[in-house]
This record gives sequence, C-alpha cells and structure tokens, in this order.
Amino acid sequence: MERLKFIGKRLIYLAVMLFGVATLVFILTKLVPGDPVTANLSQRALNDPEIVAAYRAKHGLDKPLLVQYGLHMKNMLQLDLGTSIRTNKPIMEELGRCYPATIELALFAIFVAALLGILFGIISAIRRNSILDQIVRAISVTGVSIPSFWFALLMLYFFYYKLQIFPGPGRLSNSFSAPATVTGLYVIDSLLEGDLPKALDALSHLVLPGTVLAAFTMGLITRTTRSNLLDVMSTDYIRTAKAKGLGRAALILRHALGNALIPVLTVIGLGLGNLLGGMVLVETIFNWPGVGQFAYESVLSNDYPAIIGVALLIALNYMVINTVVDILYGVIDPRVRCN
Repeated sequence: MERLKFIGKRLIYLAVMLFGVATLVFILTKLVPGDPVTANLSQRALNDPEIVAAYRAKHGLDKPLLVQYGLHMKNMLQLDLGTSIRTNKPIMEELGRCYPATIELALFAIFVAALLGILFGIISAIRRNSILDQIVRAISVTGVSIPSFWFALLMLYFFYYKLQIFPGPGRLSNSFSAPATVTGLYVIDSLLEGDLPKALDALSHLVLPGTVLAAFTMGLITRTTRSNLLDVMSTDYIRTAKAKGLGRAALILRHALGNALIPVLTVIGLGLGNLLGGMVLVETIFNWPGVGQFAYESVLSNDYPAIIGVALLIALNYMVINTVVDILYGVIDPRVRCN
C-alpha cells in the first residue's frame, strides 16, 4: 500500500508538471521574435490581405492570446498538437516519423555511455591515484568538456573520410532501402525482415553519432561511479567484510557496487532524457532525420506549432524518465518513500 501511494504521488506530480510545461511553452513561443506569416508566405502572397487573413485564421493566429491558450490546452488534452505550418502535416505525424530515429540513436548512445562509464568508474576507484586512474579521469573530463559539434566533425574526418572505417551521414547506405516500418528502429526492423547485412549496415551508421553523443554522459557516469564507489568502500560494513577476508572482486561486485550505482541511475536517466530530446547539432552534422533536425528546421521557419510540439516532447521525455527513476529509487531504497 505504501509503495502504491508513493507511485500515485509521483504520477500526480507528473500531471501537474505537464500542465505547467504546456503553459510555459505556449508563453515562450509567443515571446519568440518573428512572424510565422512572414516566414512562410511568399512576398506576393504577403501583398494580398485576403491570403494573409486566411492564413492567420487557419492557424488561429488572428484570435486573442487567451483564446489561443484555451485552444492550445484543449488540444493538448486531446493529444492534438496541431498542424505544422512548414509541412502542412499533423505534428504528431511528423514527430512519429522522426522520433524513432532519435530513440534508436539515443538507446545506442546511452548503452555505450553506461557500459563504458560504469566500467571506467570501477577501474578508476579500484586503482585510485594510480596512472590508470589519472588516464581514466582525463578521458572522462575530455568527454564532458569537448564540444559535441567539434567532436562530430573530428569523428567524420578521421573515421569516415580518412580511414573509411565507418560509414558517413544518414541511417543507411545508398545500396539499401529503408526496411518496412514496424518499430521505426532500422536495426530491429531489418532483423525482423531477416536482412542481416542491412541490420549490420544500420548498426554501423549508429557508431559515429552514437559515440559523439555518448561522450558527455559517459564522462558524468564515470565520475559519479568513481566518487560513489569510493564513498561506499569507506563504510563500516565494507571494512567488516574486508576484515573477514572477502576478496576484492566479491567485495565490489556483491556488496559495494549495488549501493554505489543508485546515484548513477539518476545520471543515466538524465542522459537518456537529454538524448531523446534530440541533439540538434549532431543530428544535423550526421544528417540524422531525428527530433533535433526537425526542431532546427522548425525554428528556421518560425513554425510555432512544431516548436511547441518538440518542446513538449522534450519536456515529456525528461519528466517521464525522472518519474521512472524516482519510482525505482523508492523500490530500491524504502527510505525514499518516507520523503
């Protein structure tokens, strides 16, 4: 009962935050300079008042702000994000087209970041203050510090252009056609078709952009894992287990690592939320047709409905992931449920 009450509270908080974010996004989009009419109509159309009036009426731009806000919230409740001014297609359809590409890239990146970050963190904690520790810490600091767009250009230049080890931009090579959409994830959909070469090609296209996106989160996970593992290793129960003659590997894997990784869960969740929001520069450089590239194109054309849709999607990603992480905290550590 206590666990269900805890989960119910978190879900209520999630609903309240969604309402607040929807309101805030609406306000911010109205403060953005520029007129979507000017951005999306030709000069000839702008000279015709009837066309301009019809355009404003079609997209609700001629109504008072309070009326626009009421319509906006009503549409949110109906999961209707409106129509893109730029493409004249439903926003949900556009997001449904580009979101799977971002999900596939984000899952690959967070897997690489978590795997390497936890491994490096453990190595760094075990070999504290050694040369290996210094190397791992230097790698983590570099991952956090290096600009993603610069790292992306370096990866393309060396591994695609110079060494030709990995393929270039896009999700598939030109010799392959897109698989039939089942999940929207090319690797999985290609495997469902039974086309292993296509699946491997799709996977190879994930390596360069996925590595670039994983670098920052990997650095954070490494530092967090190292710090928390060192803290846990200094606790009384670990010293007692060590005094009983328990080996280092068993001491870390069976006793210390579980508690040390609880805070790491937050870093992984935030990293996944960040990646699912779409990394605009990286997706643009690698010509990855995801949420980031869609957001970039929408901003350039002052496509207010699309901007609102992307902003709500990014906020939803963060809030849902944070809520899930919060609930997992309560499941793993009962003390959290008392707060």
